[in-house]
Amino acid sequence: MYPITKARKLADKIFLMDVVAPRIAKHCEPGQFIIAKTDAVGERIPLTICDFDREAGTITIVFQIVGASTERMSYLKEGDAFEDFVGPLGCPSEFVKEDLEKLKEKRILFVAGGVGTAPVYPQVKWMKEHGIQVDVIMGAKTKDMLILEEEMKAVAGNLYITTDDGSYGTPGMVTGVIKELVEEKNIHYDTCIAIGPMIMMKFVCLMTKDLGIPTIVSLNPIMVDGTGMCGACRVTVGGEVKFACVDGPEFDGHQVNFEEAMKRQQMYKTEEGRAMLKLQEGDTHHGGCGHCGGDEKWMY
Repeated sequence: MYPITKARKLADKIFLMDVVAPRIAKHCEPGQFIIAKTDAVGERIPLTICDFDREAGTITIVFQIVGASTERMSYLKEGDAFEDFVGPLGCPSEFVKEDLEKLKEKRILFVAGGVGTAPVYPQVKWMKEHGIQVDVIMGAKTKDMLILEEEMKAVAGNLYITTDDGSYGTPGMVTGVIKELVEEKNIHYDTCIAIGPMIMMKFVCLMTKDLGIPTIVSLNPIMVDGTGMCGACRVTVGGEVKFACVDGPEFDGHQVNFEEAMKRQQMYKTEEGRAMLKLQEGDTHHGGCGHCGGDEKWMY
């Protein structure tokens, strides 16, 4: 069992929890994720690691209610525990392996949309801990949906906030701030890292491609199983089939086929859609493993 030491509501349907998982905390890096199960019969839910404390042996997760399983997860309180908590999974962010001195010479922009702020935070925190100041744009639909603002202020060099309805920060989308920073303030960015809703990442990438800024995106939003077997996170990157949970979750955003990924995400929500994808994609639907049992063992 994996005890919960903190549980709080961040915004409507968005929750934060600290979970005791010493082995994961010891080895995880920014960009990776875990899979949690509330009980023996619960679904396996992949969640990006929002923060970690190696000394305390805890992992911080942030999740949004999107279905029955996350609804049940939201009922857990401090003192409760997860049946299973597996990780770290996925590949760490690429910058973790970069030469630190070369990394310090770059100007980096992070763009976080909605719950995407959670996986952006540990990356920005890592930068701060290694003496690198970065710019961060945080976007939300309304002020009430904005999360981790104070935490992000503590680690970001410059923080820009946007809300779709103009209730806080700059009115409009994150792309408007990107354009202002680059074209009006003449800031040169060497890299952009964007994490959030699929549609947001798509339009960020369209803009950064026009502006000539290499861009990395995280495709956590299309994960279901998290081990490469369910096929939900299948995505085409640069014309090649990849699986976000084992090949990513981070990819070159300018190479991602967002239209295909968003279409699959919608189709995968229905039994009929999953059956159609299985027919269309044949042996590669489940990564070609041949051992997962396909839809016969589907738990979602």
